[in-house]
Amino acid sequence: MFKPTPNPPDTDPASPYEPDSKMLNEAAERALNVHFPSMADIKATPRTPNNLFTVNPEATTETLVVYLVETLASVDVMVHQLVDHLDGGSRNALLGISNSVMLAEITANRVLDQIDPPG
Repeated sequence: MFKPTPNPPDTDPASPYEPDSKMLNEAAERALNVHFPSMADIKATPRTPNNLFTVNPEATTETLVVYLVETLASVDVMVHQLVDHLDGGSRNALLGISNSVMLAEITANRVLDQIDPPG
């Protein structure tokens, strides 16, 4: 039996559906420049502070440090609750984070002691 077309069929090497690589690269560069600005562009952009989350400028140092100590203690409790559900490297990493939080809490408590010495 004679087959009228070759297997696979011959195709034109200059297919209209294949993109021109130079044009594709140029388009990709333009897209990257729009979505990912250069470091020079980032540094030239003026910083505009966001006031969505602000700390009361009238808060005393003691109030701020007390809040810091309480926040660090809460983070430490959350980390220890998560540690119970992990094994291996993830558990060790979380315990390392817990140690860093504990050191920050100790430091904040020392600052509190200097602001308002105990008894």
